[in-house]
Amino acid sequence: MTYTLDNFIKDAQAALREHAGPAGREHVRVLLEKLLANQQFVDEAVGPSAPMGTRKLYEDKDLGFVVLAHCNAKPHKSPPHDHGSSWAVYGQAVKHTDMSEYRRLDAGTGAGEARLEKVRSYRLEPGHAGIYDVGAIHAIDYPEGSRFVRVTGRDLDYVQRLKFDMAAGKAVTIESATAGSA
Repeated sequence: MTYTLDNFIKDAQAALREHAGPAGREHVRVLLEKLLANQQFVDEAVGPSAPMGTRKLYEDKDLGFVVLAHCNAKPHKSPPHDHGSSWAVYGQAVKHTDMSEYRRLDAGTGAGEARLEKVRSYRLEPGHAGIYDVGAIHAIDYPEGSRFVRVTGRDLDYVQRLKFDMAAGKAVTIESATAGSA
């Protein structure tokens, strides 16, 4: 039987209800990899005929998690950033995304002076997913045509987040661009 977006949503709901913390999020990561093995889903959600940009595929009104399709026309390299009080799981579908993870060296938790150290870098290939827990600092770098599915713990349009300027040693508050509706 083919694993569909509907199957993923039901299984993610069950996982997050049973395990509200990191164990549930890890289960969502594994489920997303299972969903990305369904080529029909990949073709429909982020395939060549899918619209460019970011759009919501699903938003859970009770648990708050959001499933987003990212179809990237241009290459992009983000600065280090976090997702504030939310978590995120990135599932690569087409091409790759280079991920870097950072640790904050200063005692700060908010905007202002901030020093970071890169602790890990790796490449997400099609079919693989990576998890970035609450407060985790990471950066993404992807080529033209890269496509991925991202699951966030809540709609990031309503979550205060930070981005980091390593050269200046600063963290600043950011807001997300609004994603299109499902």
